[in-house]
Amino acid sequence: MDHLIYKKIPQEESKDLGLQMQSAKKAEAFVNAFLKRSMPTLKKNSLQASLERKAVVLEHFQKKKKRMKQKKSNPLSAKERREMRLFEIKADQQRYDMYLPLHELWEQYIRDLCNGLRPDTQPQMVQNRMLKADLHGALVMVFKSKCPSYVGLKGIILQETKHVFKIITKENKLKVVPKLNCVFSLEIDGFITYIYGSKLQMRASERSAKKFKVKGSMDM
Repeated sequence: MDHLIYKKIPQEESKDLGLQMQSAKKAEAFVNAFLKRSMPTLKKNSLQASLERKAVVLEHFQKKKKRMKQKKSNPLSAKERREMRLFEIKADQQRYDMYLPLHELWEQYIRDLCNGLRPDTQPQMVQNRMLKADLHGALVMVFKSKCPSYVGLKGIILQETKHVFKIITKENKLKVVPKLNCVFSLEIDGFITYIYGSKLQMRASERSAKKFKVKGSMDM
């Protein structure tokens, strides 16, 4: 079977190539060692059977690439966002008419949320949807408050945090109104909804999944 694995080069050709001839045993040992390294998963009998077919497919081993650990992005903390003033509304942006298109979008959002506001729509359903809705762009008025100076204050909500609303009034003044100890009224298409601020003391994303009782109490 030696002729299947290797063939001896004629002496004249080996001289021209400058090769030093080895004995047949050394050549056979080299070929066998090479095949064992190239096909380590094959047993001796399987290796011999492969050689008899006159075609040998050598295995190729790829080095495992080291997985690079992805660096997790570190979001800014609330303190860092405040220090960078990311949510600060600049003086030239404190204009009521500038946010009227936002209010119109909010009204359409509420109509879609309530499947259309028709005369036979139940006010209780509208109130439940309002409690869970995003209020950015809503036209809101402080109906009652423990602090009399807030009563009657009306404007478009520009920002909402867990404890306060930032609203812009028709006089182009930015006001910060606490949710606690206040009752807010919202009007759309003839429906007036009264919402207790104590029920809104959470983020808008948290409100959407919360179940509310219709009746509320005012913390005075």
